[in-house]
Amino acid sequence: MTRQSARLAIGLLAAWSLGLQAAEIAIGDPYARAVPPGQPNSAVFMSLHNPSSDDRALVGAESPVAEVVELHTHLQEGGMMRMRRIERIELPAGERVVLQPGGLHVMLIGLKQTLEPGALVALTLRYDDGGTDTIQAPVRRIEAPPMPHRQ
Repeated sequence: MTRQSARLAIGLLAAWSLGLQAAEIAIGDPYARAVPPGQPNSAVFMSLHNPSSDDRALVGAESPVAEVVELHTHLQEGGMMRMRRIERIELPAGERVVLQPGGLHVMLIGLKQTLEPGALVALTLRYDDGGTDTIQAPVRRIEAPPMPHRQ
């Protein structure tokens, strides 16, 4: 190996290692919604904090507990809240994005098992830069808000 090729190799290695030290997305309080037996769908919620100076995006997810996993949001249409699939969840630089009931969430469609409180749901998140995070989201019971009383 010549000196020039050795310097090139060291430079490439240094650049590659710096890329591995890029800021990661911080995932806070992930949890999946418990559903009764026979319910085919559920959702996963969490916060995603992008501490870097570059905008990022969540572009997909996979889980062994569901046939299909999609990114979703809720939109107001014709006086009703409707759930819609979206292609990505933007993670602006330096900001925290909250995935929560009634808003952004990861939808689990075609559940392969009942999601009971105390169980864990494995979920792999995919980002726009090709990176992934695999998490374990505990299953929690989420009480529906009370229906307004009509007189």
